[in-house]
Amino acid sequence: MKADLALDNQLCFALYAASRLTTSAYRACLDPIGITYPQYLVLLVLWETDGATVTDLGRRLYLDSGTLSPLLRRMEALGLVRRQREEQDARLVTVHLTGDGTALRERGEDIQRCLAPLSTLTPDEARTLRDLARRLIDATPSTDPTREPAPHAAP
Repeated sequence: MKADLALDNQLCFALYAASRLTTSAYRACLDPIGITYPQYLVLLVLWETDGATVTDLGRRLYLDSGTLSPLLRRMEALGLVRRQREEQDARLVTVHLTGDGTALRERGEDIQRCLAPLSTLTPDEARTLRDLARRLIDATPSTDPTREPAPHAAP
């Protein structure tokens, strides 16, 4: 059987293009409040679990420490988070929201509303797409032997 190499028939390309376009749409909503999309993702995790470890953040966001550390450093410089080394185990670093980081949560709801008109998906279609993407993420082998599947919020 001959492989179908047409670009428009590739799942990987559809996912890649959709991801880039979605991230671009978020940028338009996030620029006015001075944060990037990756910073927004960190805030989403911390709004759920303030004081998460850097390791947990990396696991939830599928980011390695080489990407996450500079991101957290920039967020700390913006006054959104503070990193704290644990006294009992100096290897553990937790990340805590500052007052400014917590205050942005109200704007987070505005961001979701900002994006709603950009989607041609119904709420049910969006949930189905999200759930299928999660299944794909969970089924994809990782090159990191310590990676556990990220926990997913209830639908």
